[in-house]
Amino acid sequence: MLLTPRELDVFIDRALDEDAVGADVTTAALIPSHLEANAALVPQEPGILAGLDVAAATFRRVNPSLIFTQKLLDGDRVEGGEIVATISGSMASILTAERTALNFLQRMSGIATLTDEYIRAVDGTSASITDTRKTVPGLRLLDKYAVSIGGGRNHRMTLADGVLIKDNHLAALAGEGVSLAQAIKRARARAPHTLKIEVEVESIEAAIAAAKAGADIVMLDNMSPDDMRTAVDQIAADCTIEASGGITLENVAAVAQSGVDIISIGALTHSPRAMDISLDYETKHA
Repeated sequence: MLLTPRELDVFIDRALDEDAVGADVTTAALIPSHLEANAALVPQEPGILAGLDVAAATFRRVNPSLIFTQKLLDGDRVEGGEIVATISGSMASILTAERTALNFLQRMSGIATLTDEYIRAVDGTSASITDTRKTVPGLRLLDKYAVSIGGGRNHRMTLADGVLIKDNHLAALAGEGVSLAQAIKRARARAPHTLKIEVEVESIEAAIAAAKAGADIVMLDNMSPDDMRTAVDQIAADCTIEASGGITLENVAAVAQSGVDIISIGALTHSPRAMDISLDYETKHA
């Protein structure tokens, strides 16, 4: 997990506050305080699990006496109908924590599952699948953790993690008469020497210019696989090559076969489909 226990509590407390779990009027009106239950987390479809520790911590945050027992671990491949964890204790507490815990688990498992699909699609190539900063505000650490559980790699966590000169940076500098090569030189002179410099380009010519100017990584943005292949042939010896923009499960194999080193995919975290996971109850009567 990329989070310390204290950091995880902060994430969970924010989500529980958002749901006003201390004022669950439905549960308070209907469920006797003495009623206990056994519940099971059951995915309704196959996929890769991620977020079980977060779900467990959510239930315990609502009521430390709840017993959360994991049957599987993050990263395990699961089939539909398989019990992945059980929760036992106060039924009122389980009901109150249920939606928040499921929201974390379903989203994170959906991200891990989608990441795994992309990785399997490029099997046999040397390309690595990475995420981007297109994450839910406030949930980046969890989103990127889920990508890693699915077998992917993490791109920049924050703006401080590397120099990435994008088209809007270059457009702003062009108004001052600063060229792509000059922008790279300026970044090299002013940024911390420990950071790599990456440049986003949209043409073969710009890719060659960025590589010649000393970029450590050249990002080929929204280029066709054929153009990517041509760029790779020209600059592979000089820098790491990343492909990004418009990457889908349908075209990612062709992109990987162009010879790029890295494929960054915003869809992993900006539009994953949550895994369908239910919480099934078995009430225990006193």
